[in-house]
Amino acid sequence: MNGTPRTLGYRWPAEWEPHAATWLSWPRKEESWPGKFAPVPGIFARMVAALAVGERVEILVPGAGDEAHVRPLLAAHGARLDAVGFHHIPTDDAWIRDHGPIFLTRDARAAVASGGAREECAPLVVTDWGYNAWGGKYPPWDDDDRVPSRIASELGLPVFQPGMILEGGSIDGNGRGTLLTTESCLLNPNRNPGLDRAAIEERLREYLGVRQILWLGDGIAGDDTDGHVDDLARFVGPRTIVTVVEPDPVDDNHRPLQDNLARLLRMADPDGHRFEIIELPMPAARHHEDQRLPASYANFYVGNAAVLVPTFGDPNDERALAVLGRAFPGRRIVGIDAVDLVWGLGAFHCVTQQQPAVAP
Repeated sequence: MNGTPRTLGYRWPAEWEPHAATWLSWPRKEESWPGKFAPVPGIFARMVAALAVGERVEILVPGAGDEAHVRPLLAAHGARLDAVGFHHIPTDDAWIRDHGPIFLTRDARAAVASGGAREECAPLVVTDWGYNAWGGKYPPWDDDDRVPSRIASELGLPVFQPGMILEGGSIDGNGRGTLLTTESCLLNPNRNPGLDRAAIEERLREYLGVRQILWLGDGIAGDDTDGHVDDLARFVGPRTIVTVVEPDPVDDNHRPLQDNLARLLRMADPDGHRFEIIELPMPAARHHEDQRLPASYANFYVGNAAVLVPTFGDPNDERALAVLGRAFPGRRIVGIDAVDLVWGLGAFHCVTQQQPAVAP
């Protein structure tokens, strides 16, 4: 196809819009959870069981032997195997939010508005952003970087390659053209040293079809991604954002989260309407082997029927579940213990990637 997703009328749907599927890269890199890998596959199986009630779950594994190992584990956790598909695509790690495809959709109204030839444009496409393991931190990443195009090939979808490093966890969108991100990640020279803020914004507009880009500052303590927004603030509606706060002034997260809250309270959508900002608590600081872990309730994932929320055996678990229950009243709120998972420095949003449904 000639043109960019923006010029062709594509958009990036919000996570809460209907999915055709959720994609996972099955965990197998034990070094990502040193000394704690054993419980991780079981956590993934619980996720699949919760998600498969409302949508298909597509799982990347290296080959048939791995598939044969995973199937009985899913069955043991009550997952609907008829709603699970396997794809023999090798990966380096499990963080598909960051190395997987970002899907865009195009409906009939957008096609007319763009003036494009509707019959020449697929209703669903893949954007294949570059991936370098969060600034070259964890080699190798070659197989992960190939994942979007390999999935597109299996699905028979067109691919756009923006020519820019971008992880899915570094951006969040409301499906109406507004994107939320952080300066600490996207402007970090370990991602795109040849692109300044204006060039990055232009690339996001052209290849995600967004109109407005809102910038937060720094990420939470312990986050090795240089500050992904999916640990900080998330759209839960077109004009509603939940954001984590830390009231303890001696906690390392207090100052950056207060700064981000202040920024959010000043933000407005393209029509000039202020966003509704809902505060989400943080769990108490968690450490493993003297390392602060990036534990955050903001790293939830919105499926068709369920919202997967990380819990940490913390007094704030119930508060966080209640906040998200009010934000998503039509979905089951599923709290899953993520203490072992977050030792890998990520949670449920980091290990999932939605494929939006295409309107008939």
